[in-house]
Amino acid sequence: MPANEGTRTYDAVIVGGGHNGLVAAAYLARAGRSVLVLERLDHTGGAAVSTRPFAGVEARLSRYSYLVSLLPQKIVRDLGLRFQVRGRTISSYTPTERGGRATGLLVGGGEQRTREAFARLTGGEREYAAWERFYGMTARVAERVFPTLTEPLPGRDELRRRIDDDTAWRALFEEPIGVAVEENFTDDLVRGVVLTDALIGTFADAHDPSLAQNRCFLYHVIGGGTGAWDVPVGGMGALTDALAAAARSAGAVIATGHEAVRVDSDGKTAEVIYRTADGEGVAAARHVLVNASPHELATLMGDPAPEPAEGAQLKVNMLLTRLPRLRDDSVDPREAFAGTFHIAEGYRQLATAHAQAAAGELPAAPPSEIYCHSLTDPSILGPGLAGRGYQTLTLFGLHTPARLFDRDNDAVREELLKSTLAQLDAHLAEPLADCLATDADGRPCIEAKTPLDLERDLRLPGGNIFHRALSWPYAQEGTGRWGVETAHPGVLLCGAGAVRGGGVSGVPGHNAAMAVLES
Repeated sequence: MPANEGTRTYDAVIVGGGHNGLVAAAYLARAGRSVLVLERLDHTGGAAVSTRPFAGVEARLSRYSYLVSLLPQKIVRDLGLRFQVRGRTISSYTPTERGGRATGLLVGGGEQRTREAFARLTGGEREYAAWERFYGMTARVAERVFPTLTEPLPGRDELRRRIDDDTAWRALFEEPIGVAVEENFTDDLVRGVVLTDALIGTFADAHDPSLAQNRCFLYHVIGGGTGAWDVPVGGMGALTDALAAAARSAGAVIATGHEAVRVDSDGKTAEVIYRTADGEGVAAARHVLVNASPHELATLMGDPAPEPAEGAQLKVNMLLTRLPRLRDDSVDPREAFAGTFHIAEGYRQLATAHAQAAAGELPAAPPSEIYCHSLTDPSILGPGLAGRGYQTLTLFGLHTPARLFDRDNDAVREELLKSTLAQLDAHLAEPLADCLATDADGRPCIEAKTPLDLERDLRLPGGNIFHRALSWPYAQEGTGRWGVETAHPGVLLCGAGAVRGGGVSGVPGHNAAMAVLES
């Protein structure tokens, strides 16, 4: 779409070609609306992309976002997407040391096996029974809450009636999640494994009165109505490629290399001023959908920008020539790394790490968790690599708020990466460095991204992966009917910062499209 064509008018202009923007484009185009998607970069996908980060190495990694849980099958069916996910055979493995002996907790592989793993670690049946009760409760909540994500926002009381469980409501919506964790579990390691879902990308203590950790926990246990987190076949880019294809086939125009710089709206129509390598252009529309952060929306509209919500994660991508051997030789590394491999995530360890980071210090024992996607989906590796036993590893570090990197992002990144890998090495029978592959230039195949890196690379304010603090999935003052409405009529927020946004879900895109079609 050359910039010198003058103003062209569409039913909807979508700012940003991330997965939510593409979902909205596909729905609107399939409904017969004329749609233009303006994407700043030379490709679509935003944070949901597959890339080859290591020079000369044929491995396509989900570089930023990496697992799928919150994407409703309704969206996949409605848009006819050619996209699949695969469940992981193991839920999690958490190594530890008890009585001077390397051991751990393996969750998965069948009920009996999990029960026995709990008994070996804790010395009895109590913790497993508590685990079953607690996650039975969250499963019932998931069944009732997840379908509401693609409906108009329910009120708080309406959602409570749908859940129909006062104990669950109190545990998840009213009291800090730490209360429920401590009431239900006694083993420190088990408590920590449960709490981690409340801390992904969220800098909070188990007893934070803001309940930010509760909102994070809720979104991590309701996905798909089951809480399962699956591996996207072909990497995360397979989803956004399928969405872009669906939008284009329905008639949407996707213009990459087009950066929206301003939106002017009179409440009835709007104009989006965009910039390309050739100059500026203007696109007019009845509706503008902004697939970007609330901070970026304010900038485009000329409104006062909200304070950026601080990100708090370290993302590390790796390629290995083989999986490392474990000190706990009772478990096969191919099982231990098949699910979520928890490191330094005991309950007390998480509390200590949070307190140290809140005091402005790097955690002495940085908590993190690792995923090996190639065990579930070897298609992301070239045939030569897969045949030789290569594997990918993705590490997600917790309690590393952006403020810690302000003094020297590069130096702090290296310091944190070193100490994080040292925590992993403590549970390995061989150093991870001995297993790292090298790229075409002889460099180890490992890259780390801090919140400041994500802010620079993806324009995530504060490096926050959710664009802002996650919201409760019910209506509050000013949220509108679908949770995507803004103070400007005809301008909608369809990114992760919308109500019920966050994660790779497509829900804000779907809901913004529904709001347009209703109007």
